[in-house]
Amino acid sequence: MAGLIKAWVHGWALSRGVGSPVAEPDGYRLDVGRPGHRVRYVLEHAGSVESRASALTEPGTWLKVSASREEVERTVPSSWEVGPPEYLMSAPLAMRPVMAAPEPYRAELVGDGVVTDVVVRAPDGSRAATGRVAIAGDTAVIDQVVTEPEHQRRGLGRFVMRRLDEVAVAAGAERAVLVATEEGRALYLTLGWTVAAEITAAHLPEKN
Repeated sequence: MAGLIKAWVHGWALSRGVGSPVAEPDGYRLDVGRPGHRVRYVLEHAGSVESRASALTEPGTWLKVSASREEVERTVPSSWEVGPPEYLMSAPLAMRPVMAAPEPYRAELVGDGVVTDVVVRAPDGSRAATGRVAIAGDTAVIDQVVTEPEHQRRGLGRFVMRRLDEVAVAAGAERAVLVATEEGRALYLTLGWTVAAEITAAHLPEKN
């Protein structure tokens, strides 16, 4: 579990263009530096949630915890907002035949070999679906997979994931990890991914 979390944290930092994660006794700190998301602590277990949440008071602070929503919600002070359940998932990677984009869509790759976006465009040139992969050592971290509402249920999510796999294998990655929403988990399970742990986010909101 610690290895999966380490890989995900480092890949997420690459994907989001933030500084390298700083190791902490209970996980990692990422200095994100963005409105509403100033700093993020990724905790490997629920044991330190209470002490962390009590000591951290700066709005825009986030905790991402390998624990159930119920565990986090009953531990953090009421000033923290707790998000819905998410899931740390993983899958082995292997070379497979290249998949073409479903008609009438077309796909393109944008990136530098470390972080690569798959962009699927509709016939009018608008974005129909996107996804990103960041390569951290032998692990590919999948991030920001989105299908626009008007293009859903047309196989684009499945295509984007397959294309990201192809990019990752070509870069030498041997496994892939991601953190999925409840909705995303359903798709990824059908693609051979497995759930490694429940993940819960909590944050101190910034006031407007």
